[in-house]
Amino acid sequence: METPLLYRQLQDQLSQWVQPKDQRHLQGFAEIVAAILQSGEACLGRWIPYLSHRDCQARAHRGRLSYVLHNEQITAARYYEPMLRQALSAFAGEAVLLTLDTSMLWDQFCLIEVCFVWGGRSFTLAQVVLEHGSATVGFEQYKSVLERAQAVLPPKVQVTLLADRGFDHGDLMRWLNQQQWNWAIRVKSDLLLTTPNGRTQSVASYFPPPGKAYLVGPVRVLGDIDAHLATANVPGAQDTWAVLSNQAVSLQTFALYGQRFGGIEHHFKDYKSAALNVLDSGLRDAAVLTRLFMLLDCADLIARLLGMMLVKAGQRTRLDWHGDRGLSFLQLGLRELARLCYERLPLPILQALPKCNPPPACASQSKRDALDCRIEFSRVVSFSF
Repeated sequence: METPLLYRQLQDQLSQWVQPKDQRHLQGFAEIVAAILQSGEACLGRWIPYLSHRDCQARAHRGRLSYVLHNEQITAARYYEPMLRQALSAFAGEAVLLTLDTSMLWDQFCLIEVCFVWGGRSFTLAQVVLEHGSATVGFEQYKSVLERAQAVLPPKVQVTLLADRGFDHGDLMRWLNQQQWNWAIRVKSDLLLTTPNGRTQSVASYFPPPGKAYLVGPVRVLGDIDAHLATANVPGAQDTWAVLSNQAVSLQTFALYGQRFGGIEHHFKDYKSAALNVLDSGLRDAAVLTRLFMLLDCADLIARLLGMMLVKAGQRTRLDWHGDRGLSFLQLGLRELARLCYERLPLPILQALPKCNPPPACASQSKRDALDCRIEFSRVVSFSF
């Protein structure tokens, strides 16, 4: 049969940025990315119907797919990072927001990612899968992920990194300070703070009563790290919030840190139940899973760019029935791609992301009102030493 249009066009566009060691690798890469985009799945068996232009049986297809996933030449540095640099080219010199987090797979593997927050969601800058039975990892296990994320960022960006509890590591904070990155990290209650007058207390000592917030600083943590602390006891929240930052804190510190939830949490959900069903892949090898996630990230980025371009062209309502954008850029892109394939229309030239950060998608006005609602505190207390 004729070579599929999407596969041919992806290979043509990706060849502008990707420099493979062997051109056959680029062919296999483009075929897999096209199959992921059309199937919406991370399971190898679900890709096979989109490889039928090759006159092979299913077992042969499976062997070819397995070869790519086990091929050490198929790396993020060679395939995904050139695409990222093109997509992020407009952000040179801009302020950007990154998130660092982990997600468990089958209680056996730990996915570590640094993601770029944009449009109310996030997408991967760098990742690795470790065979590790806990979501808690040490700095040395994710330092290389941070370094790879830093390498793909445009020049002169002003970075702020957000991270959850479990990343309150002194080595991480020192590394961030050395790179001149800002940071806001949610910390555990037993972390010790030392005030300029030499008094040492735990973070829990600065937990406020319900409905109140405390702004504390400057303080020193972990021996030599200068920081500021913001704590809040919000009615209805499971835990008291405690956010440590290298910047002076205010009530906006909580709004800043809150962007982590809309960013990386939904991104991990897209990997699993919301879009790609990676838990159905059946793969149980850390290096192979790392390569699989890289392929998923390539497809994810292409779909987001298509979704962004659809909105930019004023054609969102063709696929999204909400008054305002109710679908993520990923979902919009996947639906637009399905329409293009169904009508056998050409894939548009992929554009870079605009540096403006659009608001997150909301499926209903009530949800938008809830997002826009400002939490009110009965009292805000600042502690200066």
